[in-house]
Amino acid sequence: MALKAAKRGLIPPFIVMDVLRAANKASAAGEDIIHLEVGQPSTPAPKMVLDGARGALDKDLIGYTDAFGVPELREKIAGHYKNTYAVDISPNNICITAGSSGGFILSFLSSFDAGDRVALASPGYPAYRNILSALDVEVINIETSPETNYQPTPELLDNVKENIDGLIIASPSNPSGTMISESGLKDLADYCKDRGIRIISDEIYHGITFENAAHSMAEFDDECLIVNSFSKYYSMTGWRLGWLVFPDQLSRSIECLAQNFFISAPTLSQIAAIKAFDCTDELDLNVARYRVNRDLLLKELPNAGFTELSHAEGAFYIYADVSHMTDDSNAFCQMILKETGVAITPGVDFDSGRGKRYVRFSFAGSTADMEMAVSRLKALQKKG
Repeated sequence: MALKAAKRGLIPPFIVMDVLRAANKASAAGEDIIHLEVGQPSTPAPKMVLDGARGALDKDLIGYTDAFGVPELREKIAGHYKNTYAVDISPNNICITAGSSGGFILSFLSSFDAGDRVALASPGYPAYRNILSALDVEVINIETSPETNYQPTPELLDNVKENIDGLIIASPSNPSGTMISESGLKDLADYCKDRGIRIISDEIYHGITFENAAHSMAEFDDECLIVNSFSKYYSMTGWRLGWLVFPDQLSRSIECLAQNFFISAPTLSQIAAIKAFDCTDELDLNVARYRVNRDLLLKELPNAGFTELSHAEGAFYIYADVSHMTDDSNAFCQMILKETGVAITPGVDFDSGRGKRYVRFSFAGSTADMEMAVSRLKALQKKG
């Protein structure tokens, strides 16, 4: 008799990882591949973080921490909210997590029961949908567009017929790089407070903005949950470290969930990350490069046929409508990889309904790579 496999594991793949695997395979075969598919910095962790890790290896046991994490790191994060957003957050309301992924799992498990309904923007980060689906939480896709800056609004939420228990927002967002304004965040906070909707705010791209500084939902809603990460601005992707800000109401449940699911976040990463908040000069040089890369792509991609681009205000992504070029973004990305060696991500990762007409560019790499990528894409367009 065949053994049972749980249905919760039958969730869609994270397609960008499939693209990465194909790009790496081509690279291993000797092809010159330019990676514009993966959303991770191309720079290492800051020097002081690396030095902190080396020192800890020599001096520290590197054993478990408590479920909420190293107190000194939580105090640093609380200070970050005070200095950056003028918001007082107690270190007792901060949990250090295994990347932002751990933060989402703890947020969803502590906030929603099976059968609850959670709204999120489409296009959006696929792991939101897939984790919620695995937990038997119903996902309500809010179809956004350039007219709403690819972000949810109270007006769009009003169009939802079902009652909503939660709302996930991301500003800056993946895949569009767009942001919600200060007034827009306040409007969403007021809307959700009036209707008993729990907000989970993904703020992992804070620090990487090009026009206006990002505002935290903590400024407008003291009952929301905030997920952040050391992966993006702090350039610590593989260290698997993030944090979760939570209200008092959920403190004990998050602690118990964290104890049972993770025990603690990686201790070495926690100790090293204490220095991350002292590295802004070094990290802002990365952001300056992202800005140059963004400006280059926004200027040159239209010359390669990519004329409908999101206005990337932050993060390191541009979302492109390619409906005039293809109705199958998966095959389109495979063709571009084969013909040019430029790896980009099909929009079906971010929008299961309309994503066949979109692709995402990541500009987290070197400026030289951006220049070479647009040169190859322009040559492909001329080739016809």
